Amino acid sequence: MSYRIAKVVVDVPSRETDRPFDYLIPAAMQGWIEVGSRVGVPFGRRTVQGFVLSLHEDTEMDPKRLKPIQELLDLMPPLPQDLVKLAEWMSRKYACSMISALQAMIPAALKGKAERYVTVPETDGNRDEPAFPGENGGLSSPVLPVLLTGEEEEILAYVKASGQVTMEHLSKRYPGRAGEIKGLIGRGLLSETQMIKDKVRKKMIKTVAAAVSGEAAEAALASFSGQARRQKEVLEFLLEVGAPLSLQEVLQTLRVTAGTVQKLAEKGYAVIEETEVFRDPYKNRRFQGSEPLQRTPEQDQVYRKVTEALSARSYGVFLLHGVTGSGKTEVYLQTIERCIALGRQAIVLVPEISLTPQMVERFKGRFGGKVAVMHSRLSTGERYDEWRKIREGRVQVAIGARSAVFAPFADLGLIVMDEEHETSYKQEETPKYHARDVAVYRARQYGAAVILGSATPSLESYHAARSQADELFAPLLLEMKQRPAGSRLPGVHIVDMREELRDGNRSMFSRALHAGIAARLERGEQTVLFLNRRGHSTFVMCRSCGYVAGCPECDISLTYHQKSNNLRCHYCGYAAPAPSICPECGSEHIRYFGTGTQRVEGELAKLFPGIRVIRMDVDTTTEKGSHEKLLQAFREKKGDVLLGTQMVAKGLDFPEVTLVGVIAADTALNFPDFRSAEKTFQLLTQVAGRAGRHQLPGEVFIQTYIPDHYSIVHASAHDYASFVREELNHRKAMHYPPYSRLILVTLSHEKLPVLLRMAENFAGDLRHKAQRLGWYGNLDRFAAEALDILGPVASPIPRIKNRYRFQCMVKYRGALDAVRLVRETSAETLDQLRDASLQISIDVDPQMLM
Repeated sequence: MSYRIAKVVVDVPSRETDRPFDYLIPAAMQGWIEVGSRVGVPFGRRTVQGFVLSLHEDTEMDPKRLKPIQELLDLMPPLPQDLVKLAEWMSRKYACSMISALQAMIPAALKGKAERYVTVPETDGNRDEPAFPGENGGLSSPVLPVLLTGEEEEILAYVKASGQVTMEHLSKRYPGRAGEIKGLIGRGLLSETQMIKDKVRKKMIKTVAAAVSGEAAEAALASFSGQARRQKEVLEFLLEVGAPLSLQEVLQTLRVTAGTVQKLAEKGYAVIEETEVFRDPYKNRRFQGSEPLQRTPEQDQVYRKVTEALSARSYGVFLLHGVTGSGKTEVYLQTIERCIALGRQAIVLVPEISLTPQMVERFKGRFGGKVAVMHSRLSTGERYDEWRKIREGRVQVAIGARSAVFAPFADLGLIVMDEEHETSYKQEETPKYHARDVAVYRARQYGAAVILGSATPSLESYHAARSQADELFAPLLLEMKQRPAGSRLPGVHIVDMREELRDGNRSMFSRALHAGIAARLERGEQTVLFLNRRGHSTFVMCRSCGYVAGCPECDISLTYHQKSNNLRCHYCGYAAPAPSICPECGSEHIRYFGTGTQRVEGELAKLFPGIRVIRMDVDTTTEKGSHEKLLQAFREKKGDVLLGTQMVAKGLDFPEVTLVGVIAADTALNFPDFRSAEKTFQLLTQVAGRAGRHQLPGEVFIQTYIPDHYSIVHASAHDYASFVREELNHRKAMHYPPYSRLILVTLSHEKLPVLLRMAENFAGDLRHKAQRLGWYGNLDRFAAEALDILGPVASPIPRIKNRYRFQCMVKYRGALDAVRLVRETSAETLDQLRDASLQISIDVDPQMLM
């Protein structure tokens, strides 16, 4: 069936354009354009990128008013139909625009922008002069001779010789000549067009191969005389290899010139071609192959449950609760192997912070070239090529951070989500999706299985598995409570830092942790020290007047970084030199308070002269490949201590690590977030799990000023069940998830009075609408469906980048379409003010309340 009309959503970030527009499909493109195709379309006076949502034979619009699609940007649609359907669902669920949902699914290389090109129009058939616009806007031949200035003649000659140049290039070549260029375009002597240009293109290289074989090759070799000796060497080499080689490789191996190879091609003995190559971030790595391990009884039970669903091609979600070191990764590898054997594909999601070389090595070692890796430390070109391997069916496994959930596989069979409790699976920018929800939706589309694995599952997932109350999300709970090979969970000691202080120890290390580090240094074993805070000190204060160095654009204190000797804001990036005297009172009593990773590193060097510390935080891992280098150095025992932030807490497995120290366990407990206890428990459990994973026994010291807090007590006992019981009681009393759903609405504006008025209007309108629908009421009522609105109040960080921030929290339970209600009210509030400076952000099921 040939379609004439395409409904296209355009890449224009505006509420008014968040709908499909009808375009005519040119005859030449019919049969090529599909749902999910990326196209260039005219929109107003410009050309923009768009995606085809659906195809139709007819339109309700006047066909004469419709514009044709200008260009088809890819022969194969970058988005299969199932991802277009997923984008429609995401737009409804997360209150985001359709284009932002679609853009989240494609690599940055394909987020093309219009480029303006300038050409000389084709001349009238019998004349050399350019045509120019006639009375009706068409092209007609000039009647009078066209008079050009010297500058105009120069510009016109250059464009004609070039064939086509970008407007940007032309403007740079002829600076200050904008008037002449515009005049030439206005008179029709130059023509301006727009085309979509991608950020990155396919990588092409020149290859060379022998063009003769057999007797013809022998005759060719016999024909070379003295001066053509080098050509003969090249042909002999090409015949010996028998396959195309890169021209560069031939030149370097034989030390010949490009001219020598070119002459060989001119004689018809070789062929030189442009060939596409995939940028491979792991081309210089050799991964040691691995074989499946013998499954423990617990692992076998999990494997059988998941592979039953795979074999039946039936949708199923499995919550795998396995203690640290219980062998969850081996279960993932073996279920993926079964998935591939069934001819289907698998996605493996890991938190960005856990996407370590060690994790990649495990999957590459087991599945080799069948694996594509997608993460932020790859270049734009490398990510594009890894994505294309998936889209073109060249690989069967994709491993990556949250955006890998959109991997465009044709027959998805399995999605594994490791460390499913991690808040980094929730995107904090629009579209604010949660990878877990997207994974479950995609699995339902394909009849696929989902494994949600964690030693500390999120309370929402665990409660859903236990209660089976949610029809859409009711995972089957599978448990692995033992470590294989007889290794035991490490012993955990809680150290009360208040007692240390009372006993005169003002160091950041307790006496027990100090002794533990010294013992490991003596025995040649390794230590991991965890501190969830980068930088040297958390804030800078004057002890004379109380001045605290703060960010001028955000309501937050600046962090001191010793290496660069500056103060930085970790929200907007503002940086300033560290003061030596107080800017307020001139006092020299400026002091650095709090503890950061840099400061711990310096203290270790003082206490243990000669100690080798490898520090891993955002500041030391900015360069490409830095994670890998640091971890490899620690694996090769070039470091005694691995010191870091969250990136050392998860996914690492080092046989010689027998001691883990948590410098300050209270950090997360002090955040204004109802999940602070849960996050603290999870983090402590995860980091403790780095110790004693092999034959050597492990030991953990947790330093805290709140030793009686239930999250710390239960984490020290590895007692997830007791923690869950206590935490769920708190959540139930306060109507927090999993006993309700949340929507966080943040309003921001540069002027505080305007923001306050609009925030009050928004909250009032939302309450009025909810009351009219019979939804509004306190959640203490025992109604199955209820909705409550808290606020507006100032956000925990009330100003960021010179914009004031207020927020409202919507709590609701039941099947209410609260997202639609909030989205409609938000649109009406924006229409009331008609001020582009007012911004309203809607975060459905938020993970961060800051």
